[in-house]
Amino acid sequence: MSNEVLGIIALLSIIIWIAVSKEAVKPTKEIQWPKMLTLLSAGTASAFVITLSLFQSLPF
Repeated sequence: MSNEVLGIIALLSIIIWIAVSKEAVKPTKEIQWPKMLTLLSAGTASAFVITLSLFQSLPF
């Protein structure tokens, strides 16, 4: 994966996790659960992609 693509994914991941944290600090009754689950899924997927690409770039 090219560095540009990885950089874009990393930036999107940061934005997603900021949105998750903003949603998480709301009182429980005000949290939009479908939005929260979508953001958590997207954040987890992006973190997984970043982690995999970083491990692939390690010299073994």
